[in-house]
Amino acid sequence: MTPRLSSAMLVGALIRRVQAEGGYATVLAKGDAGGGAIIIACAEKGRVSGLFERILDMGGAYIWAPCGPRDSTDPFEISQYLERRRTCDPDIWIVELDIADAERFAAETIGPA
Repeated sequence: MTPRLSSAMLVGALIRRVQAEGGYATVLAKGDAGGGAIIIACAEKGRVSGLFERILDMGGAYIWAPCGPRDSTDPFEISQYLERRRTCDPDIWIVELDIADAERFAAETIGPA
């Protein structure tokens, strides 16, 4: 069994890397430090363009899968979705990344395990 980094460490690394590249990153909801799921809200210039969740694929590697409402640009629907997820899973991390191509950036930083 391969040791894994904690969710808190992964989120911290992602935030530091985004900020080092001149972007903006913030934790919208702090989850379980050890193993909480991670959702990123990808934004550019303050407008969220999509939600992605870090999940295990069939091969046992982590990937970023789209999640959330179909119209992922509606701020009200995004907010409602994240609120429902947080209610169902209080251990979940929700992180907003405001940087160009945030999904790719997250995958390069804390991608496959």
